[in-house]
Amino acid sequence: MNKLIKRDLKYIWHPYTQMKECRDFPPILIERAKGLKLYDDKGNFYYDTISSWWCNVHGHNHPKIIQAIQTQADKLEHILFAGFTHQPAIELAEKLVKITPQGLNKVFFSDNGSTAVEIALKMSLQYWLNHGKKNKNKFIALDHAYHGDTIGAMSVSGIGLFNELFKPLFFKSFRTASPYCYRCPMEKERTSCSLACIKPLEKLIKKNRNEIAAIILEPLVMAAGGMIIYPKEYLEQAVTIAKRNHIHVIFDEVATGFGRTARMFAANHIDTSPNFLCLSKGITSGSLPLAATLTTDNIYDAFYADHKDKKTFYHGHTYTANPIACAAANANIDIFKQEKTLANTKIPLALFHQKLEKFQELSSVGDVRCLGAIGAIELVKNKKTKQPFAFTERIGLKIYKEGLKRNLILRPLGNVTYFFLPLCVTEKEIEYILDNTYRIIKVSGK
Repeated sequence: MNKLIKRDLKYIWHPYTQMKECRDFPPILIERAKGLKLYDDKGNFYYDTISSWWCNVHGHNHPKIIQAIQTQADKLEHILFAGFTHQPAIELAEKLVKITPQGLNKVFFSDNGSTAVEIALKMSLQYWLNHGKKNKNKFIALDHAYHGDTIGAMSVSGIGLFNELFKPLFFKSFRTASPYCYRCPMEKERTSCSLACIKPLEKLIKKNRNEIAAIILEPLVMAAGGMIIYPKEYLEQAVTIAKRNHIHVIFDEVATGFGRTARMFAANHIDTSPNFLCLSKGITSGSLPLAATLTTDNIYDAFYADHKDKKTFYHGHTYTANPIACAAANANIDIFKQEKTLANTKIPLALFHQKLEKFQELSSVGDVRCLGAIGAIELVKNKKTKQPFAFTERIGLKIYKEGLKRNLILRPLGNVTYFFLPLCVTEKEIEYILDNTYRIIKVSGK
């Protein structure tokens, strides 16, 4: 075993990892990266098909982002963001307001997706308190949702393997059925369902609207829940119902932001804007930790008062608006325009969607779903009954191990093998990735 790996196993506790298994299946030591490829210490490369946990947008080590980081590091590496400011943060806030849905004019920075969500929750709650609505202190979430691993974020996520143990710590929230078309909670077919899954949400809101501060949604793609891609009509109706009943709408675009759905934001697929937009991951193309929570002038104005009124938003993080991270984010956003990223992805992503359809032929594939650079293959033990593979069978792990042999990172979400491709992916790379994944699932799923 490599000496560095031995030191790793001696000192490091990895996320989402049963460390006992690392003795036989140790972590892979990555030394460098370029574009879509990661290179390990043995000279092997792997296609980063999941964008290093959904972060990488333009490819690893994009020269313009690296240059922006180096230039800023020579000027100012960090400064507290209470009572001070700096040019990279000002420029980034301005850019975010320009490219996000209309009406989101205020930007609050933090450092990761969970904190972006926590900020939106706290702002919504305090908004109602500042207006004297003390009873509006609960939130609505979907039962397959995932919004992060901090307590507030877990409290508005679905209850499952990731967080069930911590349920005693959660604050009370309402949960309703997810628009999971393959496993419809209403047991209907998508072609004739008339969006029946919106009815439980509508009923919940009607009954409890005076207690509800906000509803939080992952627009169009419920990522950690299994890359569940749902109809935009559900999103449109959910937003309309919430706003009609004076309930804030929070969009968690930590995963879907910055081009993943073939538009800059998933919110761009509908005409209505949320009250809050949470961003992270792709904001710096995965180069540095950074997050932002955008909101409206109306929300902001509820906190704008004399000091004695105690309406200040008392929240902050040590690395809020770190100058180097902001510089990386500015470069990341500039690249979209300079390299016409979204326009240039149309042909490769059309091929991606086309090749995904072929997976429907396989006996172990129950559902194939895709949107933009996101694709998911849900594996089942019985195609007719949709019976899933048992937790103990670990079908996803089998596919992951076989993928590594073919230079692919196919990290599973339970029984779902998925792709979260960097937007720099080429047609040739898509051909290799999809053809080899097909062969792997064809053999492993038997």
